[in-house]
Amino acid sequence: MGSEAGHSENVQQSSRFVATWLVGGVVLGLSVLGLRFALPKKKKKRPIRVYMDGCFDMMHYGHCNALRQARALGDQLVVGVVSDAEIIANKGPPVTPLHERMIMVGAVKWVDEVISDAPYAITEDFMRKLFDEYNIDYIIHGDDPCLLPDGTDAYALAKKVGRYKQIKRTEGVSSTDIVGRMLLCVRERSTGDSPSHASLQRQFSHGHSQKSEDGGARSETRVSHFLPTSRRIVQFSNSKGAGPGARIVYIDGAFDLFHAGHVEILRLARGLGDFLLVGIHTDQTVSANRGVHRPIMNLHERSLSVLACRYADEVIIGAPWEVSKDMKYARMDSVYY
Repeated sequence: MGSEAGHSENVQQSSRFVATWLVGGVVLGLSVLGLRFALPKKKKKRPIRVYMDGCFDMMHYGHCNALRQARALGDQLVVGVVSDAEIIANKGPPVTPLHERMIMVGAVKWVDEVISDAPYAITEDFMRKLFDEYNIDYIIHGDDPCLLPDGTDAYALAKKVGRYKQIKRTEGVSSTDIVGRMLLCVRERSTGDSPSHASLQRQFSHGHSQKSEDGGARSETRVSHFLPTSRRIVQFSNSKGAGPGARIVYIDGAFDLFHAGHVEILRLARGLGDFLLVGIHTDQTVSANRGVHRPIMNLHERSLSVLACRYADEVIIGAPWEVSKDMKYARMDSVYY
């Protein structure tokens, strides 16, 4: 009987121990679960989205540099391309139609999203749409004034609500300047100038015409003397080269007045491999093969325009007209014409 009583007591003690362990485990589990829900969840940091708009007519490296600067102020860049109708109402008819301007802006490697038919001025409704639908944090514009026909600031509302940031305008190039260079080339080709034609040349030339010793205009390429700094080239360049085993495609050209057709040919070439190397011909080479009136943009300007394109991985500045043996270092797998 004593043995049975002792065994019964041991069983009871074991049962109490197991029950206590189970209850403690349940309480601890509930406590941890409650603590998990009680602690605030760490929110994932939302990317800063910035918006920049523009006409982007006859798009050039100055536009690209503005977009580069805007992108540096946030994590994602949304770009509004102003409609043809809005440009006509505020500035006069654009040279490049909207669909081509959309292609050009979308091809810039710093652009994450493009909005078509953007208004010329930031209105109350459009600003609310940017903030609510596109989650825009800041509206960006250059330090050059943007005034409407009535003299008011196109970005007044954005400035008023404290959501405006400013970037520095790229000196040395503008769409007006490029039109001037083109008109000078037209003058050299023509046998005579009409009064209206001469007036346009005076309006747009900005002193790019060079004079010969006898006082007449010299028949040679009228190009800008813009020279980029090494810092600007680095800012436009990609940081990564072709990886091991990458298929390298090479294409060359003048890429003068970089346009939507150039973008398309680079896109197609890039699709043929893993890395696209683009050769940019010198001014002298272009003049010798395309005529003394070309190029309109100089070698460095053309190189920056190509470097800004998302399809170009690297460029050879001053590439020869024909692929030479000296270029074997580039490990080109195919050449695209």
